[in-house]
Amino acid sequence: MATSADDHWRRYYAAVEGRPPRPTLLRALAAFEREGVAPGLAVDLGAGTGRDSLELLRRGWRVLAIDGEAEALRTLAARAGAAALETRCARFETLGPLPACRLVNASFSLPFCPPAAFPRLWDAIREALEPGGRFAGQLLGPDDDWAADPAVTSVSAEGLESLLKGYDVELREEERRDGQSAKGRPKRWHLHQLVLRRETTSGCSSGTRQPS
Repeated sequence: MATSADDHWRRYYAAVEGRPPRPTLLRALAAFEREGVAPGLAVDLGAGTGRDSLELLRRGWRVLAIDGEAEALRTLAARAGAAALETRCARFETLGPLPACRLVNASFSLPFCPPAAFPRLWDAIREALEPGGRFAGQLLGPDDDWAADPAVTSVSAEGLESLLKGYDVELREEERRDGQSAKGRPKRWHLHQLVLRRETTSGCSSGTRQPS
């Protein structure tokens, strides 16, 4: 019998079916293209049924798609039909180290990492990104309706400052608006839209380290 969490994510994936890739991902990909950096390995955290993963594959990236819902990953694999896709079913709180990669994409997924596990996950993202690699995604601000849930991670403007250490900030937009959730329910949004470039170290340049 399906759990309520299973039902929630099935309804969510049905609601976002057919929507285009997230603007934060497209902005990160455009930046790589301007630099002349070839596609490499991308880790898509909370990949779901492939809203962003399929776009990455279409553009020639190899993708490790991670999600806590096995059914969503099976749907993604069937749609992709690509040897360049690897899937991993795992919850954020049990996720170990990530492979070295050029891009970590996390579209509206990191807030669902339990607060106690979030610092370790954020460190894993930073450690996985090669110099010049990018993170694209969103974090919730404390005034978001979902931030009242103790299982949801939210980040204040001050807390975000510490998370940005080691990155060149290419996009940081704080968004506050009244709108709807993906399933059409009224919702107060408070978001940090982010595209971050991992700082390069002396003697390193973007694209020189090959991810595994």
